[in-house]
Amino acid sequence: MVDVTKWPIFSLMAPEELPSIRKACVFGSSANEAIYITNDDEVFVFGLNCSNCLGTGDSQSTIVPKKLDFLSGRKVVSLSYGSGPHVLLATDDGELFAWGHNGYSQLGNGTTNQGVAPVVVSANLINKKVMEVACGSHHSMALTDSGEVYAWGYNNCGQVGSGSTANQPTPRRVSSCLQNKLAISIVCGQTSSLALVDNGEVYGWGYNGNGQLGLGNNGNQLSPCRLVGLQGVCVQQIVSGYAHSLALTDEGLLFAWGANTYGQLGTGNKSNQLSPLQILTEKERVVEVAACHSTHTSAAKTQSGHVYMWGQCRGQSIVLPHLTHFSCTDDVFACFATPSVMWRPLSMEHDDFLTVAQTLKKEFDNPETADLKFCVDGKYIYVHKAVLKIRCEHFRSMFQSHWNEDMKEVIEIDQFSYAVYRAFLQFLYTDNVELSPEDAIGLLDLATSYCENRLKRLCQHIIKRGITVENAFSLLSAAVRYDAEDLEEFCFKFCVNHLTEVTQTTAFWQIDGNLLKDFICRASRCGAFKN
Repeated sequence: MVDVTKWPIFSLMAPEELPSIRKACVFGSSANEAIYITNDDEVFVFGLNCSNCLGTGDSQSTIVPKKLDFLSGRKVVSLSYGSGPHVLLATDDGELFAWGHNGYSQLGNGTTNQGVAPVVVSANLINKKVMEVACGSHHSMALTDSGEVYAWGYNNCGQVGSGSTANQPTPRRVSSCLQNKLAISIVCGQTSSLALVDNGEVYGWGYNGNGQLGLGNNGNQLSPCRLVGLQGVCVQQIVSGYAHSLALTDEGLLFAWGANTYGQLGTGNKSNQLSPLQILTEKERVVEVAACHSTHTSAAKTQSGHVYMWGQCRGQSIVLPHLTHFSCTDDVFACFATPSVMWRPLSMEHDDFLTVAQTLKKEFDNPETADLKFCVDGKYIYVHKAVLKIRCEHFRSMFQSHWNEDMKEVIEIDQFSYAVYRAFLQFLYTDNVELSPEDAIGLLDLATSYCENRLKRLCQHIIKRGITVENAFSLLSAAVRYDAEDLEEFCFKFCVNHLTEVTQTTAFWQIDGNLLKDFICRASRCGAFKN
């Protein structure tokens, strides 16, 4: 499942707030604005608020999510953003809302006044049900349930498809050769537009200086024109980057065309491509492609789940598809796109499915599924032999047939406290330790005995974070006893830096005589007793 906190702006939210998110989108020139919809269909925004793109009614930025009351209870089905930025949002009842930058009438309300809050876009859309929206830099498109395409806003290159270069202040149906076609998908580059129709044909219009329309030339198109270079294949998905485009066919073939300055076409070079060219030809079937008009990055996912990326990736130009460790194309944009926006609104999967790690964590100390229990200080801890054998060499040896413990259902533990032993077993299920620094000393002892080096490092980390004047010498003693050299050095320096206070504590005067002598000698060599 995609982790929304991979986008830095969402790390501002508390972990307990994240499960309420149903859909999210990160946008803006530095990926510094976000909008999300909750499971209750409430719409929240936060971020920089450039050009009033948050729709809060003012121009104030906010790191605390604000609710857009005007949109409460409306189920969002499509969302897109421009470079201004401006935002378009469609609901399941077919209504269209817009707000943000409006210098070119990209909000479709007939004016060029900034949209400080969401407004309904209704001009020429009465009795029309909008199913999908798309934004270019400063132009907008909408797709209705009857397969009609509408466009408006900036039109300097013909990206509105009206046959002229005059800006379009309100939604206008894109007709010409789309007149009798049933469009099923729309996408925008910065200043170009593409539409996919139900028979798998692709049509493009607008700016074509880099060949992003795939027409075999680089002349702008003021009205839709079919991409003949895709004749003979049935396209099922189209996406557009800043100035390049990708198309995926129903047979899993991938085609690319347009600008290639950063290798975003994946052809192995940086030459622009005026017509669709098949890429990833030696790989397996492609099932998804990704790009968005804010970036020069491309990504694709194959049938077996492999995710490839290419183009501009964190400043590097990757000219051939590179296999990543990601499980979805969204992660490519979170980690490598510039800016790290989302290429599509992210739908969150909040269901009852648990990962292996989550399941293990849930089953720790569960008497219903356990097949073994430890008794410590008269209290039981319920575990699973298989998990312990997999996670710990000590238990792997213990549960061999020649050990008595292998036949027991209850194992008594008397050398460690309940808190310490429970923390150890929980660590085997979760990889985490939650203990006080004082209890962590006991766990450090256990980790040393069981040769659990990672656990030993975690204990040292907890102890370092919890060191005080009162416990410093006790912790130093423990570090020496358990041969934790890094921790010993840390505690020693702390004691020297707070020498007067430390020497007045009970722990200092109760310490073993030899350790006390060693400390005094070592501290004197460091000049701790100089006047």
